[in-house]
Amino acid sequence: MHKKIVLITSFLLAVTAAGAQDIQARLTVITSRISTNIDKKIFNTLQTTLTNFINNRKWSVDVFNPNEKIQCNFLLNIDQEMGNNIYKAKLTIQAARPVYNTNYDSPIINFIDDDIIFRYIEFQPVEFNENRVQGNDPMAANLPAILAYYINLILGMDYDSFSLRGGDPYFKKAWNIVNNAPESGDITGWKSFESLRNRYWLAENLNNSRFALIHDVLYAYYRSGMDLFTENEDEGRNGILNALNFLNTINSENPNSMLLQFFFQGKSAELVKIFSKGNGDVKTRAKDMLVRLDVTNAAAYKEIK
Repeated sequence: MHKKIVLITSFLLAVTAAGAQDIQARLTVITSRISTNIDKKIFNTLQTTLTNFINNRKWSVDVFNPNEKIQCNFLLNIDQEMGNNIYKAKLTIQAARPVYNTNYDSPIINFIDDDIIFRYIEFQPVEFNENRVQGNDPMAANLPAILAYYINLILGMDYDSFSLRGGDPYFKKAWNIVNNAPESGDITGWKSFESLRNRYWLAENLNNSRFALIHDVLYAYYRSGMDLFTENEDEGRNGILNALNFLNTINSENPNSMLLQFFFQGKSAELVKIFSKGNGDVKTRAKDMLVRLDVTNAAAYKEIK
C-alpha cells in the first residue's frame, strides 16, 4: 500500500512539474489610434487570448516555482486597421531578472518592434507550432510567431545570465522561427534585406560565432556583476566593467551592430547609479566606454562623476 502511495505521489508531482509554466507576462493592447467605428471589445478578447497564450504554455524544459517565473510585459499598440481584419501595430517587450539577495529587478530586455502586422477575428484561436510556424494563414500566424520569438529571446537572455551559454537552446529556437516565419507581401521584420535592425538580425547575431562574446557579456553583467553587489560592491562593479570590456571588443570587431543597441536599452539609469559610486579609475574607464558604446545615452553617462 505504501509503495502505491509513493508511486501515485510521484506521478502527481511529475504531472504538476510538466505543466508548470515559466513565463508570467502582462500583455496590454492599446487601441487609441484606431477608428472609433471598430468594436473595441474585440481587442479586450485579443488581450485575454494573448495573455493566456503566453502564460499557459510551457516554453522551457525546466520546472519553475511560482516565484521563479520570468516577469515580462508586452505592450501591443495598434496603429492602423488595414481592412479584412488586418492590423498594423508596434510591440514593446520588457523583461527583468531578479538580482540575488535583493528586491531589485535588473532589466534584460526593453525593446520596441515596429514591424507588427497580423490578422485577428474575435474568438479565433491563437496558435503556435514551432514545426509549422507559417500555420494555415500567414497573417493570422504572424503575431503568435512574433510573441514566441521574443519569449525565446527572453528565456535565452535569462538563462545566459545565470549560466554561460545557458541560453543557446532558446536562441536557436528564435532562429528557427526566423527561418520558418510566416510570409506574405505585407509581413516584414523576418528578412535580412528588409532592414539592418530587425528580428532577423537580432537572432542572427545571437547565434553567430562572430558575436559569441555577447554570451560572456550577459553572464559577466548579471552573475559576476549584479548578483555580487550585496556581498562585495567593488567585485560586482568589476564584473560589470568586465562586461563592458567584452562589449567594447564586440563593437571593435562589429561596429554599429544591433546587439549593442539591444543590450543597452533600458540600462542607462542602472549603469549611472552603479558607476557613480565606484573609485576614480573605475569611473573613468566605465564612463569612457559607455559614452562611446551607447551614444544615445551619452549625456546620461557624462553625469558619472
